[in-house]
Amino acid sequence: MATLGGILSIASTALRTAQAGLNVVSDNVSNVNTAGYVRKVMNQESLSYAGTGAGVGVASVTRVADQYLQQASLTATASSSNYAAVAANLDQAQALFGDPSATGSLFSQLDQVFSAFSSLATSPSSVQQTQSISTLTQFFNNASQISNSLTTLQAQSNSQVTSDVTQVNTLLSQIDSLNADISRGGVSSYDVTGYQNQQSQYIDQLSKLIDIKVSPSTTSGGGVTIRGSDGTALTGVGLGPAVFSYDQSNGSGQLMFTPPGGQLQPYGSRLTSGEIEGLLHSVNTDIPNLAQQLAQFTASTASALNQAANASSPTPAPATLTGKDTGLDAPTAIAGFTGKTNIAVVNAQGVIQKQVAIDFSAGTITPAGGAATAFTPASFVATLNTALGGTATVSTSGNVLSIAASGAGNGVAIADDATNPSQSGGKGFSQYFGFNDIVSSAGLADYNTGLTAASLSGFNSGAVKFRIAGADGTDVADISVTPTPGQTLGALVNQLNANSGGLGLYGTFTLDSKGALSFAPKTGSNTTLSVVSDTTSRNGTGPSLTGLFGLDPSIRAGRATGFSVNPALVQQPGLIPNAKLNLSATAPSSALTTGDTSGYDALSQAGQAVQNIAAAGQAVAQTVSLSNYSASFAASIATSASTADANQKAAAASATSATNQRSSVEGVNLDEELIHLTTYQEAYNASARLITAAKDMYDALLAAVP
Repeated sequence: MATLGGILSIASTALRTAQAGLNVVSDNVSNVNTAGYVRKVMNQESLSYAGTGAGVGVASVTRVADQYLQQASLTATASSSNYAAVAANLDQAQALFGDPSATGSLFSQLDQVFSAFSSLATSPSSVQQTQSISTLTQFFNNASQISNSLTTLQAQSNSQVTSDVTQVNTLLSQIDSLNADISRGGVSSYDVTGYQNQQSQYIDQLSKLIDIKVSPSTTSGGGVTIRGSDGTALTGVGLGPAVFSYDQSNGSGQLMFTPPGGQLQPYGSRLTSGEIEGLLHSVNTDIPNLAQQLAQFTASTASALNQAANASSPTPAPATLTGKDTGLDAPTAIAGFTGKTNIAVVNAQGVIQKQVAIDFSAGTITPAGGAATAFTPASFVATLNTALGGTATVSTSGNVLSIAASGAGNGVAIADDATNPSQSGGKGFSQYFGFNDIVSSAGLADYNTGLTAASLSGFNSGAVKFRIAGADGTDVADISVTPTPGQTLGALVNQLNANSGGLGLYGTFTLDSKGALSFAPKTGSNTTLSVVSDTTSRNGTGPSLTGLFGLDPSIRAGRATGFSVNPALVQQPGLIPNAKLNLSATAPSSALTTGDTSGYDALSQAGQAVQNIAAAGQAVAQTVSLSNYSASFAASIATSASTADANQKAAAASATSATNQRSSVEGVNLDEELIHLTTYQEAYNASARLITAAKDMYDALLAAVP
C-alpha cells in the first residue's frame, strides 16, 4: 500500500512539474517577438521524504539572462544614443549655414558681397551701389538669423535634457518599485520573471539616457543595483531611487542629482555617455563653439570691410564725420596711437581747403605750410581745432569723436600716411573711430582696444564675479574680483591672475599688443570661463570690464546678431566710400574725384587682405585672409558634422551587434522550445501512464480482497 502511494506521489509531482515546464515553454513561445523578453527556464529538483525519494519538483523558474552581455548591450546603447544626439544637433547646425557651394549659404553670400563690389568698381552706377548694399545686408541678416537659430537649437537641447531627466527619475522609481516586488517574490519562492523582464526593459530605456552599470542585488530576495560609471549607487534593494535635476543657472547646463540618502550635488564626470551626455555636449560645447566662431567670422568681415572703407572717402566728402562709441574716452583712445594720419577739408569739387598732418608718435599736429604744435592725449582735440583754423571743428560726445567741416559744400576726408600709417589696436585713425564705417554694430564688437599695460584701467568701482566650469558644465569655482581704484591695466591683469583673490589657479589673463584681454585655462584642464555678474563701469559712465574686453563667451557669441549695414548707406547707397584722398594734389587740382573707384576696388579685395583673427570656438587665433578663414570655417562645420555622423553610425552598429549577441542568448529560439515542449509532453504522458498503472494495481488489489 505504501509502495503504491509512493508511486502515485512520484507520478503526481512529475505530472505537476511537467505541466509547469509546459507553461514555461508556452510563455516563451508566446513572447518570441516581444522586445526585451528574456526566455525562461524551469529548474527541477529531486524531492525526498524521510530519506526516500518522493519524485521531482520545480526548484525555480529563472530567466536566461547573461549579465556580461547585458552590460555590453547597455554600454553600447548609451554610446549610440550619445553620438546620435551630437550628430543630430550638428546636422541641424550645418543645415543652418547651408552648403558652401549653394547660392543661399552664408559663405556663398560673402563671396557675392565681394563680387558685387567688384562689379561696382568695374561699372559704377546707382543701381550697382544699391545692389552692393542689398547683398551686404543679406549677408549680415543671414548671420543674425543663424545665430538666433543656434540659440533656439541650444534651447531645444536644454528642453530635451529637462524631459530626459524627468524620464530618468521615472525609470529609477519604477526600477526601485520592481526591486521591492522581486525581493518579496524571491523570498516567497514566487515566479518573479515577469517583474524581472519588466525591470529589464526599464533598465534598457534608462541606458539610452545615461550610462549605467547593473549588478544583481546581494540580498537573498533578488533585484538589481544600478550604479553610475564611478560606482555611485543610483538605486538598489532597500536604497530607494536617486533623484536627478537639470541646473542652467550658471549659464551652462549641468546635471545634478541627490543619491539615495545623500545630498544634492553635481553628477559631473560620472556621466560619460547616453543621450543626456550628447545633449549636454551640444549645449555646453558644440553649439557655443559654432556661435562664437560665427560671431568672430562676422566681426572679422565687418572689420575687413570697414578697414577698406575707412581708407577711402565718399564723393563728395561728407560735411560731418561722426564716429562710433569706442568704449574709451578720447584722451585714452588717442594715447594708444602711433604713426601718422592726415585730415583734409575739401570743397564740393574735392579741392583741398585745409590739410593737417598728425604725428602720433612724435605727438605733434602740423597744418600744411605751418609749424608743428605739440599735443598730449588730453589736449589733442583743442590742438587739432586750433590747427584746423575754423575750417572744421572736432568735438566729443561721450566716447564718440566727430569732425564737422565749416562752409557750404565743404567736407572732411582722412588719409593715413603711406609709409608710417597711424594705428591703435591694429586699426588706422579713421577705422578706430569709425568715421567711414559701412558696417555698424549694436554694441562693442571689436575688443582690440589699443590699451597697454601702462594705461589706467578706469575701473574704480564695482566687481566682477567669474565662474569656472568644467567641460561638462559642472561648477568648479565662483570668484569675485573687485578692481583696485586708480591702478593701471597691467596691475589689473596681475590682480586677475593672482592665485589668491584672482583666477591664477585656473588659468591666465593676457593683454596682447592690440589691447585685447583674453583668458586661457590651464593646459589640460578643459575648464571654461563665464561671467555671472559685472557691476564695473569704466570711469563711471563707460562700459563694464566684461563689455569692453568681451570676457564672457556669451557676449562674444551675441555679436553676430548686432551687425548691420550703416543706416546712412541704406538710405543713400551713394555714400559708399569710393575714392582715395590724394594728398599730393594742390589747388586747383582735385584731391578727391568722383570718377575714382579705387575705394570700391578695395572693398572688393577686402576678403584677400590678411588680418589677425582672434581665437573663437575650436578655431585658434590666426593671421589669415577673410576668404581663407571663411573656407576653413565652412570646412570645419562640415568635418564636425561628418565626424559626428560617422561616430553615430559606428556606435549604432556596435549597439546592434551587442544587442544581437545578447538576444542570441536571452531570446527565444523556437527550435529549442520545440525540443523542450516534446520533452515535457513525454514526461507528462509518462507520469500519466504511471498514475494509470498505479490505479490499475489498486483496482486489482481491491478486487482480490474477498
